[in-house]
Amino acid sequence: MKIIRVTPHILHHDLDVAFQSSHSIFRARRHCLVEIECDNGLVGWGECLGSADINAAVVTAMTPLLIGRPPLDVERLWLEVYNQFRDVGQRGPIHSALSGIDIALWDITGKHFDAPIYQLMGGAWRTEIPAYATGGFRPEGHDHATACAAEMAQYVAEGFNAVKIKIGFGIKSDLRTIAAVREAIGPDTELMIDANHGYDAVDAIAVGRQAAKFDIEWFEEPVAPEALRAYQQVIANQTIPLAAGESWHGRWAIDEALQQKTIHILQPDVCGVGGLSEARKIITLADMHHVRLVPHVWGTAVAVAAGLHFHAILPPTPPTHTSRSPRFEFDRTYNPFRQEIVDHPIEHHNGVVSVPDGPGLGISINRDALQAYSPA
Repeated sequence: MKIIRVTPHILHHDLDVAFQSSHSIFRARRHCLVEIECDNGLVGWGECLGSADINAAVVTAMTPLLIGRPPLDVERLWLEVYNQFRDVGQRGPIHSALSGIDIALWDITGKHFDAPIYQLMGGAWRTEIPAYATGGFRPEGHDHATACAAEMAQYVAEGFNAVKIKIGFGIKSDLRTIAAVREAIGPDTELMIDANHGYDAVDAIAVGRQAAKFDIEWFEEPVAPEALRAYQQVIANQTIPLAAGESWHGRWAIDEALQQKTIHILQPDVCGVGGLSEARKIITLADMHHVRLVPHVWGTAVAVAAGLHFHAILPPTPPTHTSRSPRFEFDRTYNPFRQEIVDHPIEHHNGVVSVPDGPGLGISINRDALQAYSPA
């Protein structure tokens, strides 16, 4: 069995109402999938985190190193491709493009052996995963506190008992939003806040100190991912647990951050960290550095499926009778093709998501939807 074709697919949908994180405006949902075809007809799918256009270009550049190679040599191919590109970047698009390729190779491997990926990676600790609803971006032209509170109340009504909101729009504004959301969801729903590195250390400390009274589960990406010393300042001067990791690509970047004791909760994304092969290595790093591992997920149903297989193999830490599962990040912001591109959408049931148990990722792609959301 040999690889005969590698195709990046860009998906695009213009939004009627744009939404904002601390530093970005989303006027469209745009994601990059990777399709790998073999000479025996097997096809695998992966997804890349970040800029769809950059990822597609890097995947195309990596393709000659894959054509004619055996797809089951997953980790060998990962290292050989990475070694050819490491001189032009050990972070960012090199890892996110490789992520899409690596996930697609694992999908092929699972289909070849007629087994779900989690089984090939050592077996599942869990196949039903409690999720938290991600949303709470600031709708352009709307009051953030009002919109966010209503949105989170809706997720609680759907059955979620944990939600994450976006902050980073100024201390006073953010505290008003946090207070409104806590009132809307009640005292028993877990609440996480994500600044998308919208603060410097001084303001992040101020937010953390004042937001602690609202019983915050974690404070995500308070400062820029490169600013490890700023993370050290924030972790030392406020009491909310710090979380980060979606922007630390690969084991080397994550190990550096962990050695400097920057966070309590690590959040690698399998579509950005280097794929499932690299993500599996991160489990050992988290264990050695004694941090919680609660992966980040953002993308289409392909990313959701890959993230679920990774969640399934996370060992309980510590391994006690009352060990709890890490929560799965379930993006609820508007994205029509998130579920349309697969024949059987991955949905939650009262805030719980099941891991697909079919071969590979356990999903099948709806090519009509793929074509419908291909940019003209």
